[in-house]
Amino acid sequence: MAADPRTDAGEPLSPPARRELLGELRVIADAARMLGALALPPRRSGHEEREPLVILAPGFGSDGRYLAPLRRHLSGLGYRAEDWGLGKNLAGIDIPHTLDDLSDRWSFTPRAEYHGEAGVPLLVDRLVEHIRGRQAEAGQPVALVGWSLGGYICREAARDLPDIVNRVVTFGSPTQGGPKYTAAADFFRKRGMDLDWIEEEVAGRESDPIRQPITAIYSRSDGIVDWRACIDHHSPNVRHVEVNAAHLGMGFNPTVWKQVTQALD
Repeated sequence: MAADPRTDAGEPLSPPARRELLGELRVIADAARMLGALALPPRRSGHEEREPLVILAPGFGSDGRYLAPLRRHLSGLGYRAEDWGLGKNLAGIDIPHTLDDLSDRWSFTPRAEYHGEAGVPLLVDRLVEHIRGRQAEAGQPVALVGWSLGGYICREAARDLPDIVNRVVTFGSPTQGGPKYTAAADFFRKRGMDLDWIEEEVAGRESDPIRQPITAIYSRSDGIVDWRACIDHHSPNVRHVEVNAAHLGMGFNPTVWKQVTQALD
């Protein structure tokens, strides 16, 4: 039986070292295996459409095209699998906003200067509204699947929609610190963002735990996100699954696809 990753001790959380980025070259092999999988005919289980409705959210800097192969795979299994509907995921930095634009589900403590630290919560609010609309149209419960930052956004949307979202699957998604323990940390700092402030707000949301089943897929060789930041220490119904995968290749990795499918089943 695999050791519980929540008990692992070690150095304080930090972005992966630059040398670990070299491991991300494995994405080439993952993409090649993905192309082989897509060449196979769809494998539908029966003729009925399967529930739940599956909405997939891309990671930072990507859009629906990244997860399109996984959506096609899930569609081939009979699921109604859809893109998140919010375009390219730029952590909200592309959307002019203030703290006043957030829903009352967030409690950011105002600071003297604001540099977009609540851009991701703004995306969570928008995804919540999109999910409500799609669930009303489809008449099905919703499962959320997200890669990296998209997985964090899915988690927070599920926290706000306990009666609509019935499960969450994430891969390479930090649950702690926001961008603080990722390779994108310097990018956000250079924009003037206070990453400690973001980390405080992320931690504050845990006072209302996510109670739906969560499958949190992570890789100890992740070159973009400190894998320890992907470990959920608060949700009562979380299952951690370790894979050997590059962060950038998780959306193409057959082992990840298998775990996503099992979680939805």
